[in-house]
Amino acid sequence: MRQYIISPPALQDLQEIIDYFSDTSVEAGEQFLSKFEAWCQKLRKFPTIGKRYDGLSIGLRGVLLDEYILFYRVTNNVVEIVRIVYGRRDLMRLFDRK
Repeated sequence: MRQYIISPPALQDLQEIIDYFSDTSVEAGEQFLSKFEAWCQKLRKFPTIGKRYDGLSIGLRGVLLDEYILFYRVTNNVVEIVRIVYGRRDLMRLFDRK
């Protein structure tokens, strides 16, 4: 089974999401983190399950996590969580694909 790692930008995204939920609903934040962990475990077993986002970056995939997109890449035996972003953001700008 593959391992997963979380990139520094994804860790920052996750911290910002946690900060948001700490101000609005701790329970919702805890549910979000549980879903995040469940997705990470699922991606370890089924790394090609996510939608391809090659238009943003070659090899990039993503899955929906509530109103967010969990972006990741698969290399060898590693699933790298690249970003966790609100789904309505300008994704082209975020990935410098203007």
